[in-house]
Amino acid sequence: MRKATQTPIKITFLLFGRFSNLCLANCLEPMRAANGFVPHPAYRWRFATLDGGPVRTSSGLPVLPDAALAEMGAVDRLFVMASYDHLGHDSPATRRALARAGQRAGQVVGLDAGAWLMAGAGLLTDRRATIHWDLAEAFAERFLDVTVEHESHLQDGDRVTCAGAMAAFDMTRAMIRDDLGPAIALDVDGLFLTERPSPQSPSRRGDPLVSRATALMRARLEAPLPQEDLARTLGTTPRTLARRCQAALNLTPGALYRHLRLSAARQLVESSVLPVSEIALRCGYEDPTALTRAFRLRFGASPQTLRRQLNMPKAQ
Repeated sequence: MRKATQTPIKITFLLFGRFSNLCLANCLEPMRAANGFVPHPAYRWRFATLDGGPVRTSSGLPVLPDAALAEMGAVDRLFVMASYDHLGHDSPATRRALARAGQRAGQVVGLDAGAWLMAGAGLLTDRRATIHWDLAEAFAERFLDVTVEHESHLQDGDRVTCAGAMAAFDMTRAMIRDDLGPAIALDVDGLFLTERPSPQSPSRRGDPLVSRATALMRARLEAPLPQEDLARTLGTTPRTLARRCQAALNLTPGALYRHLRLSAARQLVESSVLPVSEIALRCGYEDPTALTRAFRLRFGASPQTLRRQLNMPKAQ
C-alpha cells in the first residue's frame, strides 16, 4: 500500500480517436475522489495523443491533450484508451510508439479495445488479457501469443486489461484499494453510491456483515452507536464484528467509524459553507476542537485551512 507521504502516482492517459469518455470518466473520477480522502494527492495525471493533436470521443466530445506521447516521459501507469476504429489505430506507427512508451511505464493498462493496440505492440506477449467481449473472438484469432479470458478486468504482472466502461470503475477501485488501502476505497464507494446497502440488506461486494455495518455507521454519523449496540443491531457479537472488520478492512469497528465520520466531515467542508461547529455535530463530534484535531491528523490541515486552500466562501 502506498504511503501518504510519497510522491503522487504519475499517470498518462493515451487517447485514441473515438475512445469512450465514459470509460475515461470511470477511471479518472474515482482517482480524483481518492485524492480528496488523503492528506496529499495520491494521483497525478496528464493526457496524451500519439501526435499531440486533439481527438474526439465516441460521442463527439473534443479533447485537447497536454502533449504528444513521446513528450510525456516516464510514468507509473500508462492507460491506453481506445474503443472504436481499433483496426485503423493499430498501425506500425502506433505499435512503435506504444512499444517505446511501454518501456517507460511501470504498468500499462488497456481499456475497452486498448488491449488490441497493446497486443499489436507486443506488450501482451505470453500474457493473460481481456478485451471488450464483442472483440474477444477476433482478438484471440489475431493474437495467438495472448491468452484471452472472458473477464471484466484482469491483471497479469505489470499489464492490466479491462473489457469496457462499466468494468473500468471496478478496475480503478481495485487499484485504489491496492494503492491506498481498503478504507479509502470504501470512501470512494460511498461518494459514488456504489456500496450503499440498507443496514438490513447485504452488499454485492465484500463481507456482507462489514458492508451492513458500514451502512449503519453512515446512517448514524451524528449520533454514533457504541460498539455493543452496533453489533446487537446487526445481529452479531462485538467480537465477531471486530474480527470481520479487521479481516476485511484491517480496521477495528471504532477506527472504521472514525474514518467514515472524518470522510463525511471533509465532504461537508468542501461542499458546504456550514461552520465547523455544525459540521462537528453532524459528524458525531460534540466539540469542534476535537474534530479539528482529528481532521488535521488525518488530512494534514484544519477544516479552515482546507477551505482557504480551496478558495471557498466563508461559513455563514
